[in-house]
Amino acid sequence: MTEPTAPIAEIPLISTTARIGWTLLIVATLYVCYFSHLGAIGFVGPDEPRYAWIARDMTETGDWVTPRLYGKPWFEKPPLFYWGAALSFKLFGVSEAAARLPSAVSALLATLALAWLALRLYGAETARWLLLLLPTTVGMIGFSHAAATDMPFSAMLTIAMVCAAVVLGLTRKENSPFIPQTPWLALVLFGFFLGLAVLAKGPAAIILCGGTVFFWALFTKRWRDALRLFHPAALASFCLTALPWYILCARRNPDFFRIFIIEHNFKRYFTPEFQHIQPFWFYIPILALGLLPWSVSAIGLLRDAKLSWKESGWPNSPGPFFACWAIFPVVFFSLSKSKLPGYVLPVIPPLQLLVAQSITLRVRKTFPGDRWIRITSGVTLITLSLFTFLQSERIDFGWAALVLAAGGFAMVFPGNLWRLSQALMTGVIALIVAVTLALTGATRRALDDSVSARSAIRTAHVIWNNYSPELSSTYKLRRSFQYSLNFYFHRELPGWSPSQAQPGWVYAPAREISALRDLGLNCPFNALRHAVIVCEDPGSANRRPPSGQPQ
Repeated sequence: MTEPTAPIAEIPLISTTARIGWTLLIVATLYVCYFSHLGAIGFVGPDEPRYAWIARDMTETGDWVTPRLYGKPWFEKPPLFYWGAALSFKLFGVSEAAARLPSAVSALLATLALAWLALRLYGAETARWLLLLLPTTVGMIGFSHAAATDMPFSAMLTIAMVCAAVVLGLTRKENSPFIPQTPWLALVLFGFFLGLAVLAKGPAAIILCGGTVFFWALFTKRWRDALRLFHPAALASFCLTALPWYILCARRNPDFFRIFIIEHNFKRYFTPEFQHIQPFWFYIPILALGLLPWSVSAIGLLRDAKLSWKESGWPNSPGPFFACWAIFPVVFFSLSKSKLPGYVLPVIPPLQLLVAQSITLRVRKTFPGDRWIRITSGVTLITLSLFTFLQSERIDFGWAALVLAAGGFAMVFPGNLWRLSQALMTGVIALIVAVTLALTGATRRALDDSVSARSAIRTAHVIWNNYSPELSSTYKLRRSFQYSLNFYFHRELPGWSPSQAQPGWVYAPAREISALRDLGLNCPFNALRHAVIVCEDPGSANRRPPSGQPQ
């Protein structure tokens, strides 16, 4: 077996002051990007309120095996996220922040595991850049603040792939024995975290991991190393982690196999039944958005990888492993008939590790092009600031946009006066400050009004205090807002009909405010400020009939 080369030589040790500065910036980045303001806005989209409902149901019923939505078994996803959110509810109470905490913790664990691998493979500088660049991507910030299964799945798969890299021998030094001792801990952890990934989203974890390792072995001819992943210790750890819940849930629910495996895995992939139809190239712009503001930095990876792999030798370099890890999921999900943005979240960690290594090489002046990286990253920040500023009609992102613009201009114009590392640190600081500003004060409240139904409930309690919350219904709401209201009211709200006397609160889209007023409802809110408005239905006595019907 060919021995891997040693990691790239470390640069001289940094001073104590620089080390403290790096540490503070890394800790601030991890906290702001993953944990700050988890409950700043109410539940968004159709998944967050449903997943939170299932987790709350588990804590209330004590049934941690069968996921239930509105009292009925619901087998769209396995239970790992539900377990994490239910445990968070028990510890911290039921809230949006508690529901999103498992995603934030998962993102942190994956980032630390990948940074450890970067340290072993490329050295401390690459690990430091990874700890700054990976958390500040749009994809990691967004999904770490989402009560959904995407981040736990991506994180568990990432940690499993880190363990796989150890088992495959990518982290061995030149002075390691020719036949190394079996990495028992790495084997056990590989099976354990791959099992958790299967518990997070299903058998796709096995396909993504297996496809990555297969093509890595195919390109590097290291089949013997790849077969180590089938070691009995890894297989036993995987089975003990993943299989008990599947077996127990199938025994309690005869329809589980058909609904989960056939409908939500095979049919979701091979048929357009779930209506998530997108073109083959869908994930190219999605990845570009997910990697922002460092998307442009990834363009130079091909050249950098070619030079790096040429120096160390194709089979010996860890680069092909990360390339297969990044490319195979994109190809696999591009072939699917159902495409959602979160499917390629597992691609962001390996890509950002390669970007961090590329940045390290440029900082050390090994490769040219640091000025190009500096300018394009700065221009990206300026573009983001313009985009956020253009949203000011609905949400005042003024200060956040100003900070992003200042950071971008600082990276672009005085770029010849300072090093690439200083420019990138400026960009990171601008990002974490902008994220903080966007999730505080009036900006947070306006954002909450625009994307969540939570503010409508608060408004109703202030304005209409003469009806019980039990007398509430909905009218032509999108399903995301409908599910959110169901969670907050702890029950399924009925639909409101103008033909029946249903006094109480009516939650409706802002665009329906004129129609509801014409039907005799009291709607005192400005439709331009609320995604969901609330009206008072006084009952049949004061209601006008719908247009076209006799008085």
